[in-house]
Amino acid sequence: MTKSKADEEDYWNSSKFKAFTFDDEDDELIRLKESRQAVNSIQRLVEEDDDEDDVEKVSWSGEPVGSKTPLLSLSDSSIRLYAPELRKPKSEYKDYVSDWSPEETIQRLQQGKVTHLSPLEKFRSLQDKLLLLDFAVSAHDGNVITAVLIYLKRTLSKEVLFRELESRQTALRHFIHYLTETKDQRLLLELLRFAHTCLPVTPVYLLHLFTFEFFFFFFSLPFSAEDSAHVQDHYTLLERQIIIEATDRQAERGGKVEIFQKFPRRASILNMPLITTLYYCCFYHYSEPEGTYSSPLNIRQAFKISEKQYFVTALAARAKLKAWLDVDALFTSRNWLGFTRKKSPLSFQRVVDVLQKNSAPTQVLQDYVGLVEDPDMRISLAQKHKCHDIVINTYRDMKDRQQLLGYRGKVGRGSAEERKIDELLNNQQIRWKN
Repeated sequence: MTKSKADEEDYWNSSKFKAFTFDDEDDELIRLKESRQAVNSIQRLVEEDDDEDDVEKVSWSGEPVGSKTPLLSLSDSSIRLYAPELRKPKSEYKDYVSDWSPEETIQRLQQGKVTHLSPLEKFRSLQDKLLLLDFAVSAHDGNVITAVLIYLKRTLSKEVLFRELESRQTALRHFIHYLTETKDQRLLLELLRFAHTCLPVTPVYLLHLFTFEFFFFFFSLPFSAEDSAHVQDHYTLLERQIIIEATDRQAERGGKVEIFQKFPRRASILNMPLITTLYYCCFYHYSEPEGTYSSPLNIRQAFKISEKQYFVTALAARAKLKAWLDVDALFTSRNWLGFTRKKSPLSFQRVVDVLQKNSAPTQVLQDYVGLVEDPDMRISLAQKHKCHDIVINTYRDMKDRQQLLGYRGKVGRGSAEERKIDELLNNQQIRWKN
């Protein structure tokens, strides 16, 4: 246990600390909630009652330090014989720290009536300490859970603490988060070695918590065959990211690569997820030969990325760059007779949404709006994006003269679209529906 008592209390009281809770049905993700407002001044252990005459002040040690003077002074000993001082029932002295049960202590922590960890120190037995932890978990308050965990970390041996956390998954999640926030990687690794069979999060999630020097220790942990494969993939990805990062940083500093000048990198690629890495390479290295580490096709093959995931990622990256020829090439499919057609693993309605969000010109949008299968959806999208030819052709194919006539009033007078509608309306060969 490397951190001092003062450091741990500072962490618990720090405004930077974020409280967090977990959904019992979610064993993988850790969702954080905002912490309570930071306590700026020491508060009393117990709030004063409405009836201030009954208040008995106590020090931080729990001993009485005085009382308010009653309205009628009873200092005369003779009077005391007739009006003896009546002691309050013991139940009314519950605001003394020494009288708090584990449950009451947790309640006061949760209410913000305790601003340090000293009240926890009265609980010396393992049973009481575990009661504190269990009541804290039941309270669903991340601040309180963390406070108790800091106390247990300070007062229990690592072996005992790890053993008890094994059967308390919510507390284990909080402890893992606390160790990562405080960058106590050595203790975290010891915990993982001890409790790797019951981790509340996957090894893949944990990988990003470690610096490169600790990665090799993590890699040696005895995971299952499936988890070991994930760890190996992450290690392979990290190796690739290191090479790409070094090359691109040098190119960026050299100032001779045009794309880095037009679109400066916003962050390092190191420790980014696989799909983020693929997007990055589709953005900066799209046309590179498949044999290079930064080639998107090489990444797709090495990590067995599905066709749909690759397609969506490449579409987003090339549309962001407004590389419309690359976008068009993604859809082009050639059959065994040599004929080409547009094919997509994604619905063309979603394709149009992606293109529109990236400010694609009307001519580009029109090509894909026309490929939407549902006629009503096709017309709706075409009207939204002002693809008049698509609307006109769809009404023609539906043989809906009334809709076409109504749409005539929505196009410009004397425009090419109006002339096209007039030609269709006057075409005697079209058999319009009644």
